[in-house]
Amino acid sequence: MNAGWRIVDCTNLTGSIRYQRGQIIVSSEENGLDVAVPLAQVAVVLIGVQASISGAVITKLSEYDIALLVCDWRDVPIAGAIPWRQHTRIGIRHRSQAELSLPRKKRAWASIVQAKITGQAHTLHLLNRPRSEELTSLIKNVRSGDPDNMEARAARKYWQIISAETKFSRLPGSETIGWNSALDYGYTLLRGYGIRAVTSAGLSGALGVFHRGRGNAFALVDDLMEPFRGMVDAFVFSRLSNDEALTKEAKHYLAASLNSAFDSSGKSLSTVFNEFAQQYGLYVEGEVESLVVPKWKGSLHASEGI
Repeated sequence: MNAGWRIVDCTNLTGSIRYQRGQIIVSSEENGLDVAVPLAQVAVVLIGVQASISGAVITKLSEYDIALLVCDWRDVPIAGAIPWRQHTRIGIRHRSQAELSLPRKKRAWASIVQAKITGQAHTLHLLNRPRSEELTSLIKNVRSGDPDNMEARAARKYWQIISAETKFSRLPGSETIGWNSALDYGYTLLRGYGIRAVTSAGLSGALGVFHRGRGNAFALVDDLMEPFRGMVDAFVFSRLSNDEALTKEAKHYLAASLNSAFDSSGKSLSTVFNEFAQQYGLYVEGEVESLVVPKWKGSLHASEGI
């Protein structure tokens, strides 16, 4: 699998993308500049409505195991080109996902919820918000399948604490300036990493653990990305303003931030997500008894600032 980590955001590009000798060449019509990006460094490419891309580029993106997400005028992904790479266990993994017993699904979801709440509490700690212990106290009450909906209870408490000093309301997809648009953008980047991780692990994105829906091709990604959301939140609330539109510099900062260490291992979010998807594949096949879910334990030191 390609170990690339970079996100190439061309959602605001008026121009073209072409392939040349192991690189994609991003050409802007506005300033006439060409930027070369080695494919070996790339994990996800985002393109918008004003960009053109050749079949040769899409072919090479597939060869390098890179996810291409096509975004509408709101910068929301609406389509994609996902590598159809051969995987030695793709058949057995799809069957195992479809046949996964309800008890194993419930245990997996409980582990994911516990990790998500742990990450939210860590974000509150990093942001010097009080009462993070109120979240950690909920973790031990998460039962198989989360029948008491501790995820939602933790989320309400989490956003209440976040908003206590700022009067902020989380409104996904609201297109408002500030933190809402930054969070939407950060989660888009996170979902791109997840799509690549899931497809590279030979898993079916449509067969989720908890999320489901006839129109959701990546319900599993929405499940597995939950423990990673706290990392996005931490960088959004620590460095970006709630009173300004999301700038190119802010987008660059968020993309760079997700390349910093996710936990004490020093591995980036992209690497940890890839390993998590592979581990979930082993779990559905019955090769491991318990699903070990990564927990956000990193710092607010990003590799690049704005």
